[in-house]
Amino acid sequence: MSDTFLYTTPLDPRAKPLIDELTFEYDSRYGTYFNAAGAVEEMNRYPAEAFAPPHGNFLLLLRNGETIGGGAFKHYDERTAEFKRIWTRSDLRRQGLARKVLIELEVQAARQGYSRVYLTTGFRQPEAIGLYLTYGYTALFDVDADPEIYKSLPFEKEIGHLAAASVPAEQQLQFAAGHR
Repeated sequence: MSDTFLYTTPLDPRAKPLIDELTFEYDSRYGTYFNAAGAVEEMNRYPAEAFAPPHGNFLLLLRNGETIGGGAFKHYDERTAEFKRIWTRSDLRRQGLARKVLIELEVQAARQGYSRVYLTTGFRQPEAIGLYLTYGYTALFDVDADPEIYKSLPFEKEIGHLAAASVPAEQQLQFAAGHR
């Protein structure tokens, strides 16, 4: 069993299983709660270019060449990357895969010059809420309140300390370009 990361684009055919299952999961949990189009509209909200270096990135977690998870980030502001689409295949959950994706995204965001992460998750995703709270994210909402009153649950985390362990700036773009 060999897990590897691949930096690519949402248009990569290997991303299709991730996007299809994520769309299905959003539809299963929310239906048309947020809009009449359901998850399809959410999944098409951002163009693929939003997740491209130098301001963003898109990664897949592969096991023996098969997509088992992934995630992405895009520019939020000058110091902040916004994480999106963190996902692991539903039949492989509870193996630490989402944690692996989250940590890899944090390190890559730091390599690309970001010192802070911002992300949101939906109120019907308690697994994601638990993941972010466990790995040092600060909830920007009252965690004791009914999450449905907020609908979208924002989190943040400082990652500037990761920059010291990152590669030099001139290699950051080479790394991102070489892994697409």
